[in-house]
Amino acid sequence: MKRYLTLLLLILSIASRANSILIPMDDRQKNHLKSYGIAYFVLKAGLEVDWLLNYRGGSFMIKHSPTVETECRVRGISFEIISDADANTIQQQISNPDLNMASVKLVSAARIVVYSPIKVSPSEFENTDAVLLVLKYAEIPFEVVYDEEILRGDLAKYDWIHLHHEDFTGQFGRNTRRMSVEDVKAQEDIARKFNFPKVSQMKLAVAKKIRDFCAGGGYMFAMCSGAETFDIALAAEGVDIVSSTYDGDGVDPNAQSKLDFSKTVAFQNFTLELDNGYGGMAFSDINSSAGRFGGWDQPSGYFNLFNFSAKWDMIPAMLVQNHESNIKEFQGQTTAFRKSTVKPNVLVMGTSPSSDRYIYGEVGIGQWTFYGGHDPEGTRGGGWKMPTDLNLHPNSPGYRLILNNVLFPSAKKKKRKT
Repeated sequence: MKRYLTLLLLILSIASRANSILIPMDDRQKNHLKSYGIAYFVLKAGLEVDWLLNYRGGSFMIKHSPTVETECRVRGISFEIISDADANTIQQQISNPDLNMASVKLVSAARIVVYSPIKVSPSEFENTDAVLLVLKYAEIPFEVVYDEEILRGDLAKYDWIHLHHEDFTGQFGRNTRRMSVEDVKAQEDIARKFNFPKVSQMKLAVAKKIRDFCAGGGYMFAMCSGAETFDIALAAEGVDIVSSTYDGDGVDPNAQSKLDFSKTVAFQNFTLELDNGYGGMAFSDINSSAGRFGGWDQPSGYFNLFNFSAKWDMIPAMLVQNHESNIKEFQGQTTAFRKSTVKPNVLVMGTSPSSDRYIYGEVGIGQWTFYGGHDPEGTRGGGWKMPTDLNLHPNSPGYRLILNNVLFPSAKKKKRKT
């Protein structure tokens, strides 16, 4: 009997010393962005992370280890070491049905890939890609693919793909500042290699491969013109919407009436900007700022995140975790999405009076998120021209939305109830 009592006391002693690491994501956090990198670091090591939705800004809780504690210190992340008793108290608080909180178990690190022309050409403009910037800053590993890898079926290796300021219509971004001679040649070479007469036809094939990847269970996150032109290309399958400036022949005069919106994932009933040439950058009226100087939707310059039920609408609740509910607007070639063009089955997660900024949907058994604008910390009227130094913005609410999407595929998720 004495031996069993001694063993019990030993177990209780060990249990009392067991700790967890709490990474708060409220205003006390010194570096929100690198905190996501720690969560990914833990998942990559084969361990689990509890994502505490709406608890202190969407905090992370991890079983204590000296390695994780050291990494937090090295990366400049605020953290607290708490006892297992305190961790249990937090979980009990979160489970209270009267509180809009939930605990989500993150169980694996998503295999991340970025679709970018830096794979094949200098593409200096891509240095301002917000996702590339924040993945590097948060120290989250990723790979890069472009058209050739997509066409040969390499997407099966990954769980999550990002598309940024890409032009899937084959018009080279309608911006000579973005596309150098080397960039254009690289795309034309890939089109020839895969026997496509035009770059636009090759880009459509790439868009369809990405759509199929998503429908098969993958996750797609797109920003700026990548989101807009993805759907335009799908709707215009078999229709020439590219002017002679880019492919040597004219636009189908009936192109607008031939668009098939049943093929798109997010947008419908939009009007194309045809025969734009190098004099303009708009693709369609999906972009709510098309044709307007500046492109700002309201005097305050902020858009609002919806407050979803963490217990019942867990997916959007994960995607809007933040320490701020009002996010500073930022510009892009596609700044925001005109409300009248967003399909009714699309879930709007962030909005301003005249446009939707942050939207989510499902295709097949996969999911996607579209986020309007180019750089969440870019300045009005030209913040996209130079890479943002995230050392100056370690707590950026706009960049947090990107990183929510990076962690999203790691979760054991429940379907939306409402």
